[in-house]
Amino acid sequence: MKDVTNYDAFLKGLTTHRMIASIKDPRHIEAALALRNQLSGVFLLTGHIGVVKGYVDVFKEHQLPVFLHLEKIGGLSTDNYGLEYLAKVIKPSGIISTKTNVVKTAKKMDLITIQRFFLVDTEGLDNIAKSLCQIKPDIIEVMPARIPDMIGKVKAITSLPIITGAYCMSKAM
Repeated sequence: MKDVTNYDAFLKGLTTHRMIASIKDPRHIEAALALRNQLSGVFLLTGHIGVVKGYVDVFKEHQLPVFLHLEKIGGLSTDNYGLEYLAKVIKPSGIISTKTNVVKTAKKMDLITIQRFFLVDTEGLDNIAKSLCQIKPDIIEVMPARIPDMIGKVKAITSLPIITGAYCMSKAM
């Protein structure tokens, strides 16, 4: 069963800090750790199967929830075996994926799931609604973040927590 305490702590951190570090290069790990008291968590978008456990362990040592963006981690398959290895050996707080089938499998592995959606045109809302009919992730992320009027429309179709990302240069929106 998903670690409800970890999930609740992450959501509480989001209300307190409203900032998640997106690590796209290993050189940014130290910068994120320096800001750890201002972060609610870390999205890891770099690494490969040989190093990612070390990255996850570093953030966990500093009590920072860490989520792996599976499409960005080299050498890690998103099939049942890859996700089982991820859940049992690497042990992140959860995953981020744009793919509904990956979210569905990760939920079976009791990982916190964040499904990332891109609102680039009018079909975006329909795609969110269709995906949420198939599987209910724990959290959804909508990108780009600078679309406040669209966030209200997304809220109208789901009660799930919503994270926004991309093009954020400051903490408050």
